[in-house]
Amino acid sequence: MKVNEIEPARPLLDELPDAHDQWNFSVRHETPTQRLDRNYAEILQEVRVAQTGVQLLLAFLLTVAFTPRFATLTEFERRVYVAALVLGAAATALLIAPAAFHRLVYQRRLKRQLVEASSRFALCGLTLLMLSIGSALLLILSVTLGPAPAAWFTAGALGWFSLWWFVVPMWSRVRNSGTR
Repeated sequence: MKVNEIEPARPLLDELPDAHDQWNFSVRHETPTQRLDRNYAEILQEVRVAQTGVQLLLAFLLTVAFTPRFATLTEFERRVYVAALVLGAAATALLIAPAAFHRLVYQRRLKRQLVEASSRFALCGLTLLMLSIGSALLLILSVTLGPAPAAWFTAGALGWFSLWWFVVPMWSRVRNSGTR
């Protein structure tokens, strides 16, 4: 820093808005703004991982209707296909929403709202992605194994996704709620 430059004021620990900001300031030496920037960057990284999956699934689903085999699907299988397609499109919208939200609130000092909304978008997008995967799996298994085994395998797969995507993280969160 040059002699004539003024060092930016760092907040006093007591002036920070909440316990999370105080912890981040004490341990990471982050201001609340730096924490929000980091949180948003982390959300974007998570969304990038999910976007790849939803884009591949949606691309597959978009081509299914144009195959000769599509004409042989039962009414149930067509409805499952439509559900998978619509859920995949909805998941895509939510997983891209943080970028659109950012563009619309850019330089408006709404970073906290951006982070909170983006976190919700990502969680809802992952939920819809899981349901779209489940629907696509139900469709494929119904065609290959029949509706009853397909329903059982799909229920198991959705349980598996739910376990790793939601139950284990929530269990960890509750189990460690007293630690920071």
